[in-house]
Amino acid sequence: MKIYADRFPTAARQLLTDLLVVAWVYLWVRAAMWLHDLVQKLAVPGQKLEGAGTGLADNLAEAGGKVRRVPVVGDDLTGPFDRAATAARAVADAGRDQQELVGQLALALAVAVLVFPLGLVLFGWLPLRLRWIRRASAARALRAAPAGRDLLALRALATRPLTELARIDPDAAQAWRRGDPATVDALAALELRRLGLRVAR
Repeated sequence: MKIYADRFPTAARQLLTDLLVVAWVYLWVRAAMWLHDLVQKLAVPGQKLEGAGTGLADNLAEAGGKVRRVPVVGDDLTGPFDRAATAARAVADAGRDQQELVGQLALALAVAVLVFPLGLVLFGWLPLRLRWIRRASAARALRAAPAGRDLLALRALATRPLTELARIDPDAAQAWRRGDPATVDALAALELRRLGLRVAR
């Protein structure tokens, strides 16, 4: 007997859940990127401020250099140009600081938007998914073991609804104790189906 992980509807539910989780993560990542880009637009004034300040400072420094070449009074005349250039550089620095602040804010907001939805995936869905994978793998290994069929049947007796057990045998527990092969196989298959696995004969 071989076991395949394609039993419907459990396997289909697992696949649908996985697809929904992927879509959920994708949508929230896209939303975070959109928010990041939106907030980053607030940095445009800072970019313009930096550009204007840098350009003005360069022009003033160039003008001061030319004035400095004036005989006798050149050094005295460059003072106002140097001070104005320093002030323009301060304006450019303020523009850079504003851009950096906006960049940090954009990143912080994007991360804040992702914390909750990704937390649900990492601490809600992922542990359940890993637990299902472990259980399905253990069931696959048990089915291949000599006594695995009996253990799977016992698990079904302990966990499945009485109506399902009664459909297999009116006294399924007694049939399992006798080691009835058909009942044991049916109970084992019931447990495997619960895990999204099937037995191919």
